Formats: sequence, structure tokens, C-alpha cells
Amino acid sequence: MKVIGYTTGVFDLFHIGHLNILKRAKQECDELIVGVTTDELCESHKGRRPFISFEERLEIVESLKMVDRAVPQKSMDKHAAWEELGFDKMFVGDDWKGTDAWNKIEADFAQIGVSIVYFPYTKTTSSSIRRKALTKITGGEGSR
Repeated sequence: MKVIGYTTGVFDLFHIGHLNILKRAKQECDELIVGVTTDELCESHKGRRPFISFEERLEIVESLKMVDRAVPQKSMDKHAAWEELGFDKMFVGDDWKGTDAWNKIEADFAQIGVSIVYFPYTKTTSSSIRRKALTKITGGEGSR
């Protein structure tokens, strides 16, 4: 049986933590689908736009050899993504494990046979830290 995996991210200022989760995810499935968060969703959810445009982030992610398909993530609704994509496993950083939101997602997905797989968060790097440094250097929101 073919196992379809799914993970999401902004993938702004792409770094080794992003690469780690994608490599680990591909080891656990036959087909890896990656949702790349749109600029609009990022802005509404985090209150800011990414440094790198959605189109460029999507192209970067879909060019990676472990990614079989990259799709826009236009909503935080994981169940709607499952209805559209039909994945068997969802991969998430372990910094979300045990939170109320992810406990509910886990329970809901368990009822339909989708497993949530948590991977260790890469503590040596962070888009947030890079963003702060770039904002300080550029004095604003980047080159856009």
C-alpha cells in the first residue's frame, strides 16, 4: 500500500531545520506532499509577511528531491487539507506535541486512520532568529 505523507511550513529563509523535517518525512512515506504557506495566510496567522515571496518559496520546496509535490497552504485547517489531498501521515515538529490544538488534531485524525508523526525540532537554527537579524540589518521587512 502506498503511504502518502504531508507536512506544511512557511519555509521562509530556508535552513537546515526545514531540510531535516523534509528528509525525515520522506523516509516515512512513499509520496511526500508539502504545503507551503501563502503570504496571505502567514500574514493573517503571524502578523507579518515572509521575507521570501510565496512563489519563490514554493519553487524552492518543489525543487527538492525528497518532495514529490508542493501545494499552496491557504488555510490552517488540517482536516480540509486531508479531504483535498488524502494523506495517511502528517509530519510535524515536536515543538507542537502536547499542545491543546495538536492533541485535538491527533484525536480527530486517529478516527480516520491518519497518524501524526512528530520530529525533533532543530534547535541550532530558526527562521525567527534569522528574521530578527535581517530586520535589524535592513531596517524593515526585507527587499519586498
